[in-house]
Amino acid sequence: MKSFDLGKMYEATRLTRAGRLNDALAVLQAATVGEKTARGSTPEIIEAQIVSDEEVPTRFSTVVPHLFHALDGVTLPGAKHRTPQITDIVPEGGHYISGEFSNSGGRRSYKLYVPTIRDAGPRPLIVMLHGCTQTADDFAAGTRMNFAAEAHGCFVVYPEQPQAANASKCWNWFRPGDQTRGSGEPSLIAGITRQVIEAHDIDPARVYVAGLSAGGAAAAIMGEAYPDLYAAVGVHSGLACGAAHDMASAFAAMRGGGKTSKGRAAVSPKPTIVFHGDRDATVHPCNGADVIARVADDANLETQTVHKRSPQGHSFSHTVHRDAAGSGILELWELHGAGHSWSGGSPAGSFTSANGPDASKEMLRFFLQHRLSPS
Repeated sequence: MKSFDLGKMYEATRLTRAGRLNDALAVLQAATVGEKTARGSTPEIIEAQIVSDEEVPTRFSTVVPHLFHALDGVTLPGAKHRTPQITDIVPEGGHYISGEFSNSGGRRSYKLYVPTIRDAGPRPLIVMLHGCTQTADDFAAGTRMNFAAEAHGCFVVYPEQPQAANASKCWNWFRPGDQTRGSGEPSLIAGITRQVIEAHDIDPARVYVAGLSAGGAAAAIMGEAYPDLYAAVGVHSGLACGAAHDMASAFAAMRGGGKTSKGRAAVSPKPTIVFHGDRDATVHPCNGADVIARVADDANLETQTVHKRSPQGHSFSHTVHRDAAGSGILELWELHGAGHSWSGGSPAGSFTSANGPDASKEMLRFFLQHRLSPS
């Protein structure tokens, strides 16, 4: 939708913030119909179902992706991100290579960071899932995860969602076919992970997955669908696995009205670290705690919360859930005054804030405390 009227998107955003979802959908439908007339081709939003104010239309396969970031008043679909320089992405001496994976679920490209430290035995791998409208390069530059990973000799892979799969390049976290093991996007992300493990000297006990926004929601899905593949999960400004199963529940979850069920039974909670701004207008702040609650699943964990400030003066609350042995299994970082952005990130990428604690370094610190137990 390169020619989509951004004025209409702003209007749809305003209506959505006001809770007038049907009106917002009608604006988007009218805009795409106008685009069809101008282009003489089929618009990406092809059908509207205007219903009562208590319901949300479930036939708009691209509406949620377009509003996912627009709600926060930041970069909108159609707006151009600054192309990051290679020096924003790759530390000196490291390698950044392209790859591709395909299976019955489709085909996905990815970028892989290969660290300079490669002679100290099998290395950890971090799988990073970008947010809506982002690319692998954009996400790598904004999070600076490659720079954090280089210090520990970690590989980092960035699967990339193409526009053909989602108009705004969001991972389709709200579709049932993309929420389960062995199907859809989870099978592709897992396939990329395994392909990198097989092709490089990766320690299979130290493989981790993290993401932002829609990518954060996808990371939560991957941790639950593939507990034997990922040792720990990082979710930034995302939603819990099971937060949505269609468009209606996706809207509800993003607005803070979702009902997330408990996680599936497991021997112990999957180690998970969560960051979420308490001024996030795109994904309601309650979703951060919901991620933790689903993973904890009533486990008997000791909880401690401390209140701190980042070096830049940004206040946050840090809650750690520990098991009987005293190990930190779950962490929730509530970023006070923060919106929908990667904390401690670089302006070289989109949806970042430099003011808060460094989410990349803290995720990496947390990840390296955990490994999969031998099966």
